[in-house]
Amino acid sequence: MLDLLVTHATLPDGRTDMSIAVQHGRIVEVINGLDAPAHETIDAQGMLVAPHFVDPHFHMDATLSYGLPRVNESGTLLEGIALWGELKPLLKAEALIERALTYCDWATAKGLLAIRTHVDTSDPSLLAVDALLEVKRRVAPYIDLQLVAFPQDGVLRAAGGVDSLKRALDKGVDVVGGIPHFERTMAEGAASVKLLCEIAAERGKLVDMHCDESDDPLSRHIETLAYESQRLGLQGRVNGSHCTSMHSMDNYYASKLLPLIAGSGVSVIANPLINITLQGRHDTYPKRRGMTRVPELMAAGVNVAFGHDCVMDPWYGMGSGDMLEVAHMGLHVAQMTSQDGIRACFEAVTTNAAKVMHLDGYGLDAGCDASFVLLQARDAVEAIRLRATRLKVFKKGKLLAETPASTARLHVEGRAEATSFMPSRGA
Repeated sequence: MLDLLVTHATLPDGRTDMSIAVQHGRIVEVINGLDAPAHETIDAQGMLVAPHFVDPHFHMDATLSYGLPRVNESGTLLEGIALWGELKPLLKAEALIERALTYCDWATAKGLLAIRTHVDTSDPSLLAVDALLEVKRRVAPYIDLQLVAFPQDGVLRAAGGVDSLKRALDKGVDVVGGIPHFERTMAEGAASVKLLCEIAAERGKLVDMHCDESDDPLSRHIETLAYESQRLGLQGRVNGSHCTSMHSMDNYYASKLLPLIAGSGVSVIANPLINITLQGRHDTYPKRRGMTRVPELMAAGVNVAFGHDCVMDPWYGMGSGDMLEVAHMGLHVAQMTSQDGIRACFEAVTTNAAKVMHLDGYGLDAGCDASFVLLQARDAVEAIRLRATRLKVFKKGKLLAETPASTARLHVEGRAEATSFMPSRGA
């Protein structure tokens, strides 16, 4: 007898009336119209079942700290970094852990079960590193939490930056990070990329570098990152996050850069909510959108994912852990409004993001972990349009969260008694 059977499900690839059979926490069969005994059977009623959401770029050490010790009044990246510098000496491990665990509760309810979070290694005490390692331990049964050693103040710019980053890796942090555009000079930025990639290669680590989070079209550290990836044999293990300067680059240089990134196997993460908020702050009009060239990167064969980046912290006062909100903003900023474009944005917060994190057992095929979300939507396009309710969230076949269907009662004479914002389909 099966542990769980989901019937009459629609899948992200468009298949309908599908059954998903689960045994011992894994999917054992995905087939049309299966009828088999199970301890629990759920009728999806034609709604979408998708693999759980993945956030490949976040800052959990700062999350839910909005207003501490003050609010970012200018809304700029640099004031946010300065504000985080003011907050760091005031951080207490217990409060940081509790804020992170609260965010993980939100994430679970939203079907977000894998998060790559950068953790600041610039403080030699590594308080935030120790705190997030403890969070990782506590949430391990239900969230895959991957930590990036992130030298927020610049690994070369900050005294002892290299030593602190290496000590964080020694403690068990998973990924090597960096911020070359925040080093003192372009030359030091390039040197930091080389150094950090060499550390990753020596230790067998993945790389995820804040790269060119700037409106300056001459910030081109993604080029160095792609080169070092190839030189050190790190293809497929390196990611460049943000890459917002690419939005301001001329098309001639971009025509050289895009195939270079693709050939190096470097993936790219855009953060639509934050890129559209922080970039272009020094413009009057016309005002740049700031997000990197998502459709062009995808067309070149680069794996592109979307991250949330921030929720209620020194850089961004909004957010709730909803990756469909991220995808919704992404398709608008990138003008990816075709059906294929919208579906690509859905993949940017699911399958593409899972590739960035190298998640094992991810997906809806037989043999994958039974970690999926039942959404109140009939396909991926509708899911993004509605930021669909997560009716049920499963981790390895275990129910983690459920939310009642979103339905509005109407009191309008001659009209239906309720609406769920889904138009009828067919003739």
